Amino acid sequence: MKTRDLIKLLEKNGWTLKRRGGNHDIYAKGKEREAIVRHRETDERLAQAIIKRRGLK
Repeated sequence: MKTRDLIKLLEKNGWTLKRRGGNHDIYAKGKEREAIVRHRETDERLAQAIIKRRGLK
């Protein structure tokens, strides 16, 4: 999955960029945090795990 598509999905569900780390961008929604790798592609299994864990639609 393209990382930009995963980020769009997060933002559509109310997540905002909290800060940029060395290799990851940190997104936040309330007290929850999610680290997203800064590559063009995110591993499909990792992307699906994030989607499932955060209940993204």
